[in-house]
Amino acid sequence: MTVKAQSGIDQLDQAQRNRVYAAAAILNNGGIVAFPTETVYGLGADATNPAAVQKIYAIKQRPASHPLILHIGSIAHLEHWSRDIPETAWMLAERFWPGPLTLILQKSRYVPDCVTGGQDTVGIRMPAHATALALLNAMHPEKAIAAPSANLYGRISPTTSAHVQAALAGKVDMILDGGPCEIGLESTIVRADHQTVSILRPGGVTVAEIESALNRSVSLAYNSTGQTVRVSGSLPAHYAPSTPLKLRTKAEIGQQALDLARQHFQIAVVTWSAFDPLSLNAPGIRHIVMPSDPIEYGKQLYAALHQCDRIGLDFILMETPPQKPAWLAIADRLQRASRAHHET
Repeated sequence: MTVKAQSGIDQLDQAQRNRVYAAAAILNNGGIVAFPTETVYGLGADATNPAAVQKIYAIKQRPASHPLILHIGSIAHLEHWSRDIPETAWMLAERFWPGPLTLILQKSRYVPDCVTGGQDTVGIRMPAHATALALLNAMHPEKAIAAPSANLYGRISPTTSAHVQAALAGKVDMILDGGPCEIGLESTIVRADHQTVSILRPGGVTVAEIESALNRSVSLAYNSTGQTVRVSGSLPAHYAPSTPLKLRTKAEIGQQALDLARQHFQIAVVTWSAFDPLSLNAPGIRHIVMPSDPIEYGKQLYAALHQCDRIGLDFILMETPPQKPAWLAIADRLQRASRAHHET
């Protein structure tokens, strides 16, 4: 999805505009608002208000050293929040904003340390969602929204307002509904400096798209143990359902599901490839068929995991995604989700 309108407000009906103005007033007064983006729902606070930002960490039970992403409503605001911006960063912003791309840049003096986890760098993005853009531009012009995903720390990101309600009801001042998220996976995080460009988290913008925009190769640093910049969603265990999730190949998944079912466990088997449903015909097994297209799979992934948690299962067996560039973000999320339950 590409929303080129800078304000977003002209794409909303009057009722949604009124909700946006109410949400902006809450943020301007130090409150917390969960709001939609094209990737996942964010848990937002006025980035210039450290007391409000601290509420995010408390609500999510998130370590204060784990940075938030700064959301802005216009490319023109980039220079206010960052400094010494390299040409590569401008090229990426011009090509992909609004959109699912976060740039890691040197922070300006206007960014509080609580937003960046005490680092000198800040992650900035401009979301491609009319409601999010309208909200950002309804705030005071020298404000931005600091926001991680609107869920408890380390858990599945929300892609609907109902997911937010289930996780954070009573903990936020407002949930601004904007419908289901169109992309369903978090933004790609890119560190662009004057020498190199590195992918710190795969996401809604692919490596190929970034390399095409820059006409150069980029490095993949999101599994690097030597990475010195802390970014959102980069811990080994993250994006996890409450139900233990295990990644298995197509050859392994059916037999393991049957073995667990014979032990009277309740299991969800989540596949994307052609799979004989009769091979899973046993009490206690629920088969969830996902799209074989990575874009459609990404849209549905978190919703499927939320569904599995609601059912109350013992295990989720996920078919390992293809080892192809278009599946990088999905593979990254599933690997981190499986590690949350100490899978070996």
